Order: sequence, then structure tokens, then C-alpha cells
Amino acid sequence: MSARGPASARGLAGGVLLLVGALLLPLGLAATWARAELTETDSYVETVAPLAGDAAVQQAVVDDVTDGVMARIQLDGLLKGLLRAVPRAERPAVRRHFTHGIRESVAKQVRQVVTGSGFPAMWNGVHRTAHRSLDGTLAAPGNAAVTLDLTPVLERVKRQLSDNGSGMGVDFVRRVPRSGVEVVLLEAAYVPRVRAVYDVVRHGALLLPPAATLCLMGGLLLARHRRRALICAGAGCAAAAALLAVALALLRGRTLDALPAMVSRPAADAYADALTGPLRTGVWLVVGAGTLTAVLAAAGPPAVRAWRARRGAGPG
Repeated sequence: MSARGPASARGLAGGVLLLVGALLLPLGLAATWARAELTETDSYVETVAPLAGDAAVQQAVVDDVTDGVMARIQLDGLLKGLLRAVPRAERPAVRRHFTHGIRESVAKQVRQVVTGSGFPAMWNGVHRTAHRSLDGTLAAPGNAAVTLDLTPVLERVKRQLSDNGSGMGVDFVRRVPRSGVEVVLLEAAYVPRVRAVYDVVRHGALLLPPAATLCLMGGLLLARHRRRALICAGAGCAAAAALLAVALALLRGRTLDALPAMVSRPAADAYADALTGPLRTGVWLVVGAGTLTAVLAAAGPPAVRAWRARRGAGPG
């Protein structure tokens, strides 16, 4: 009995370590991903760079810049001469038609900029500046909002309008505001909440992966039945990663549903897919690796040797 007691306690400790390690592994993966996206500007810019060519994102930029321009300019000067020759009853319709035409003209110029060859570099520069602002806001006290400044796009549109050479184009450019067009990425009210997550992620990304590795290794070393322990470890890691994938899908849906109506849902979908892509890939790699480990361990050493032989032989 005295010999079985320590052995049983050792086996129990090994099982607990395996369980803890399996739970910590996907959490460490998520923390590492979040830390890279929140604190590493180059990593973030590389992640969102492909969105410069996404049609939904391009349309959202066109709409935001066009709305920003139309909301800030005064068209009365352009309309004054035109409305004098129009009967008073028809002036509202003429004003609406004229404003719509101006908006279409601006949107066309913005779309040419957004779909042009120089837009990806402009896009990366805008996001690099925004991410540095986000990192600075979260690392320092204060609750300033974080915005995506689309001024470079606006300035390029203004130059393009001026290059058209028409009198109306030059007159219109004079009425475009000097201030830029900004899209709020993080409202000031949410900064404390995101900062708390930011602080947890910074430390969790450094502690969770090695803790998960140590727990899994310790559990395997303490286990009374190594093969059974390996099966449990592989299955546990795969199951925990699969649960994380489900949680990510639910969180993604809730977050997108909570966005204001003014935010383009297709563009938000594209952003969510791009930002979470590396994490989803890592999660499914863990699911696959854990499942394969459990299956090979369950099949026994002969199956492992056969699998290695087939892998070494390769095709043909």
C-alpha cells in the first residue's frame, strides 16, 4: 500500500499537469497573437496590408472620405450663381441634383486614388501611424481616442481635382477643408477596458507558452502510463484548441453585430478575417497536431514506425 500510494499520487499529479497544460496551450497561442497585433507595428501592418486590395475595404474608404469631404465643405458659393436663374420652387430639387453630382464627382476621384497603384503604400503608412498611436495610447495614461487618419487619401484627391484643370474643380478644391478625415478605431470610453486587456496580454504572452510546455512535459514524465498520457495530452490539446476556435467564432459574431450602423459590415468582415487569420491558422494546427499525436499514440509503436517509414519514403 505504501508503494502504491506515492505512485498513485504521482500519477494524479501528472494528470493534473496534463490537463493544465492542455488548457494553457491555446490560451498562450491567443495571448501571443494578441501581443503581436497590439504591440508590434510591423506585424500589424503586414497583417492588414492585403486589405488595400479588398473591394469592400476600398468601397468603405471611398465612402468615408467622400462623406468627410461633403460634410465639411460649403457649396453655397458654387450654387449662388446657378440658383439665381432658377425659379424659387425648383431650387430645392436643383440643389439636391447639384449636390448629388458633386458627390459623385468626388467619389469618382477618391475611387481612382483608392484603386491606384500608389494606394497600398499610402494604406500601409496610414495604418502604421494609427498602430503607433494605439500602442502609445494603451501604454500611457489617458483616455484619448485612437483614429485612422485618412488625410493622405484626401490630399491626393485634392491634387487630382486640381490637376483636372476645370474651373469648377479648382473652385471646389478651395472649399475642401484643410482638416483631414478620420475614422475612429477606438473610442475614448473603451480605452481603459482595452488597456486592461493589453496589460494582461503583454505578460500572458511571455508566461503562458512556457508554462503550457512545462506542464505538458511534467505531466508526461510523472504519468504512470506514458502511452495513455500521450493520448490524453494530444486529445486534450486538440479539444481545448477546438473550443478556442468556437469561442473566436462567437466573439467575432457578437463584435461585428455590435458595430454602429455607419460601419461597413463587409469591410469589418474583411478586417476581422485578416486580423484573426494567423490565430485561426495556429489554432487548427494545434487541433491537427494534437489529434495526430493521440491517434498515433493509440495505434501503438508499430503504427508510428510505419507512418515514419511512409513519410521517409515519400511519393514514388
